Amino acid sequence: MKRQFLKTTLGLAAGLAIACIGQPARAEYNPKLLRIGFQKSASLLTLLKAQGAVEKRLAAQGVEVKWVEFPAGPQLLEGLNVGAIDFGYVGEAPPVFAQAAGANFVYVGYEEPAPTAEAVLVPKGSAIKTVADLKGKKVALNKGSNVHYLLVKLLERNGLTYADVQPVFLPPADARAAFERGSVDAWVIWDPYTAAAEKQIEARILADGKGVVNNYAFFLAEREFASKRPEIISLLFDELQKQGQWIIRNYPAAAAQLAPLQGLDPAVVELSIRRYSNVVKPIADQVLAEQQKLADTFLELKLIPKEIKVKDASLPGKR
Repeated sequence: MKRQFLKTTLGLAAGLAIACIGQPARAEYNPKLLRIGFQKSASLLTLLKAQGAVEKRLAAQGVEVKWVEFPAGPQLLEGLNVGAIDFGYVGEAPPVFAQAAGANFVYVGYEEPAPTAEAVLVPKGSAIKTVADLKGKKVALNKGSNVHYLLVKLLERNGLTYADVQPVFLPPADARAAFERGSVDAWVIWDPYTAAAEKQIEARILADGKGVVNNYAFFLAEREFASKRPEIISLLFDELQKQGQWIIRNYPAAAAQLAPLQGLDPAVVELSIRRYSNVVKPIADQVLAEQQKLADTFLELKLIPKEIKVKDASLPGKR
């Protein structure tokens, strides 16, 4: 697994907060340029980039497409905030941090829930058999990420509180190493890391997000771009929806194409992409309401400094 996937969310979120507070100079809007922010672990956008469908459609309109790679969601949000990119895709936690820090973006779409694409892992021979068995145990997780929310909700569901476990905040690379050494008792993580741990070290899934959390992913746009170029956003969604449907119909072929792009084994990639919905839709009120619950939970945990209204990060009439 390549190192660029193994970055910490919280450290990047802190950097985003500093950038937003400083309000750096914004890049000038260019109607003839579409800049898409992506992470290689995001299969939909990674395949879309490789296949060039967006470039072909926009070339007829005289619009150039530039792809900008980011190691993690918080950095991508910073790119949106300073006008370095126009459009991007992230998990559900980074936008909450970004909005709390004053970032300039709007939710324009989402990928349907993927609750089984994040999970609590324990070693193959662990005596831990249920979530209740985590009481008093050391649990590795990426602080402030989607899995932080998953852990809180799983504990609540099983009669425990967050105070009943010993959280060990580590980025995925360090968490994987600690997990293999036995320095932690469990690891809460998302795909493709979950799939890689299952395939490579026979980690066992103790519980995933099914019936507990949604685990949405979001498509975000810079606010000015979203207001001025709705036709381009519509084109992007058309291509993303087609790409998602192709993945659903062709999991093995999609995994074979993605494996060299993501630096992972095809078997790991296929297991991972099967856990995501790959179904793309425009943003909706009920989804923003679910995102508000996540924001409220992070406020209660003091992971964000102030209350936010998620719906403020959407365009009127577009939700």
